[in-house]
Amino acid sequence: MQKVKIALVGAGAFGIKHLDGLKNIPNAEVTYVVTSTKEKAQEVADKYGIPNVSDNLDEVLASAGVDAVILCTPTQMHASQTLACLKAGKHVQVEIPLADNLADAEEVLRLQKEKNLVAMVGHTRRFNPSHQWIHNKIVAGELNIQQMDVQTYFFRRTNTNALGQPRSWTDHLLWHHAAHTVDLFQYQTGSKVVKANMVQGPVHPALGIAMDMSIQLLTDSGAVCTLSLSFNNDGPFGTFFRYICDNGTYIARYDDLVTGKEEPVDVSQVAVSMNGIELQDREFVSAIVEGREPNSSVASVIECYRTLAALEKQLG
Repeated sequence: MQKVKIALVGAGAFGIKHLDGLKNIPNAEVTYVVTSTKEKAQEVADKYGIPNVSDNLDEVLASAGVDAVILCTPTQMHASQTLACLKAGKHVQVEIPLADNLADAEEVLRLQKEKNLVAMVGHTRRFNPSHQWIHNKIVAGELNIQQMDVQTYFFRRTNTNALGQPRSWTDHLLWHHAAHTVDLFQYQTGSKVVKANMVQGPVHPALGIAMDMSIQLLTDSGAVCTLSLSFNNDGPFGTFFRYICDNGTYIARYDDLVTGKEEPVDVSQVAVSMNGIELQDREFVSAIVEGREPNSSVASVIECYRTLAALEKQLG
């Protein structure tokens, strides 16, 4: 069995989720943990039995013991680190978003084509069993999306990660959280967004980002998406998707799926795991081994970032 030797860069909340998924993939071997301090890297490496640690990505990219890299670092570093991986001849999976501006995203796509390496973005919604179930029905011709109504809600007053731990950078409702839905909408409809509108609320004085946004999308197939995003919602956190179709309504909450009448839908047989991050990593490793383009490749998600850039222009 061909082993893919992987360096995990960034061991915060999502880095740990990737390590939990990778340990279930027989042909994935994590050879390095890379964080800003070797002490933190060593702590994680000891827990997961990983042989090497580093605080220097360039050093790791020069290692023959690394075939591929998974980047779970701050958004502002994603594009530059992805480019560095490709230049070093390493396959790369970068957590969402690929970049926080269109020029950087397009440059990654250009270099990926030049190097012909696997370059994948962590658009996890493509891999969650709930959304896969919907996608399979669409491909089989059993469902056709009329509208997606999506709510992305958090409560945030300080820079904290998914584990509630402090962090030095701020994520963004448009370039991070909206990216999940903008990509999923085009993926599920198999259509390109041809019209996009956005308004946003006031910018938070401390965080420096808008705390509320409303986005409308229309595809060339006529499907509509209405997306509400907020960092002000004091209630259940996360993203909730309502698929209004020609043959039923479905609500997806991460890996769970119910009908519009809250009747549970069994998605346990959709894939080999119920863990979307693990399924994402399985696709990354398989694409490398099989020498093919992965689902959620840079090329396949680039329209999402073109749409985000068009939305951002509306803000002036």
